[in-house]
Amino acid sequence: MADVRYCTTEDGVRIAYSVQGQGPPLVVCPFFYESFADDDAMSQMKDLKDSLGAGRQVVRYCVRGSALSQRDGADLSQSKFPKDIEAVARAAGLERFALLAWGASGGTAIEFAAGHPDQVSHLVLYGTWARLLDVMPAENLGALAALCRTNWPMAAQTISDMSSRREAPELSMELAGQLRQNMTGEGLAALIDEFADFTHLLPAVKAPTLVLHRTGDLAVPFAAAQNIAAGIPNARLVPLKGEINHAGMGDSQAIADAVIAFLDEGREAPAEPAGAVTGGDTVRAILFTDLVGHTAMMRRLGDAAGREVLRDHERITRETLKAHAGAEVKTMGDGFMASFGSVTKGVECAIALQRAFDERNRSLPACPEPVEGRGAAHGSTGSPRAAASEPLHVRVGLNAGEPIEEEGDLFGETVILAARIAAQAEGGEILASLAVRELCAGKGFLFADRGELALRGFEDPVRAYDVRWRE
Repeated sequence: MADVRYCTTEDGVRIAYSVQGQGPPLVVCPFFYESFADDDAMSQMKDLKDSLGAGRQVVRYCVRGSALSQRDGADLSQSKFPKDIEAVARAAGLERFALLAWGASGGTAIEFAAGHPDQVSHLVLYGTWARLLDVMPAENLGALAALCRTNWPMAAQTISDMSSRREAPELSMELAGQLRQNMTGEGLAALIDEFADFTHLLPAVKAPTLVLHRTGDLAVPFAAAQNIAAGIPNARLVPLKGEINHAGMGDSQAIADAVIAFLDEGREAPAEPAGAVTGGDTVRAILFTDLVGHTAMMRRLGDAAGREVLRDHERITRETLKAHAGAEVKTMGDGFMASFGSVTKGVECAIALQRAFDERNRSLPACPEPVEGRGAAHGSTGSPRAAASEPLHVRVGLNAGEPIEEEGDLFGETVILAARIAAQAEGGEILASLAVRELCAGKGFLFADRGELALRGFEDPVRAYDVRWRE
């Protein structure tokens, strides 16, 4: 069990904290008003925090009004919670440190990072929110606050059940017991009543930021993470599989791998975070191209001349894929499917493709008059000169996810969605999924919202974005 130390905040509240390990400092905020002593007793959280703490100095604390910290007389206004981090960092002698927050501590960490840019080297946010109304509507929050005041044991169990009841019922009971022990119903109700909103502080966060969230989270909707990542300059969003909010349950190693890779950047080449929706064991983007008007062109030019045009299309596509580390999965005659180990590379390649075809089209001579030959017999121009002047307009679709790989081919929903999105594009357009847009946040690309698309085979509408590629 970690040694318990105490320090005092500027407003006179005694805060319990612990310091363990050696190396670059990492301050870990509480998940949901728990005691770090409880974490040591819970094997799930202990394993996760042991992984995060390898080679680091880990500083943990209990927030004011809860667990081992001062409860009576502590001001529980949301604006006071960053003072806990200030006091702990000062007492531990930390001048600059990485800050990790999850669950209920997200807003506190955002406010601290925005107000202390010289102290926070990295910010990591998992399973959290910047605005409490992103978790549930106001009327639901009001009802939950009332339950906290009138029946605290039931409220504690309800809160614990939100994401863990289905996957880990025993854990849900344990968490409810800890919550009842470490926090009061009145204290939590007062926090809920504030409807805290930190979204106005997001643009002020200057530290490199990693946002992690499970896409099926039953307690905190994935949209809450998207809002955070969209608001913080250059933030990275890594979607993870799963629906349980508790960090120690589900694939907790995916969380640890992603955090470690992020914090270790610049020291050595990081490993790809396991479990990310960005693709199997490596980051992967799926790109589809489709030559617009292919059938009409073949009918107009004839087989021989039409094949000449297709060869030009294939040459440009393959040269561009090679230049951007793209792997050709297969060709469908009038289109390609390719994959990339980086979503950024995939978008760069899509842009390069459209620019290459645009440059080719601009350089074409005027279309010559029809000549006799096979194409002319069918009312087409069918000559080599006609083929040389035929413009090529390509539509491109992009998605990012975890395709299934078998014998060199890729399958699954990620692939299907990329193809469906490509089919919605016009010639000369690049359409990308929300996953691509979020994973490219801060990379300098221009995305225009195209709204929600009704796609065949997908029950819910899919939001798509137009990637701007013209200079």
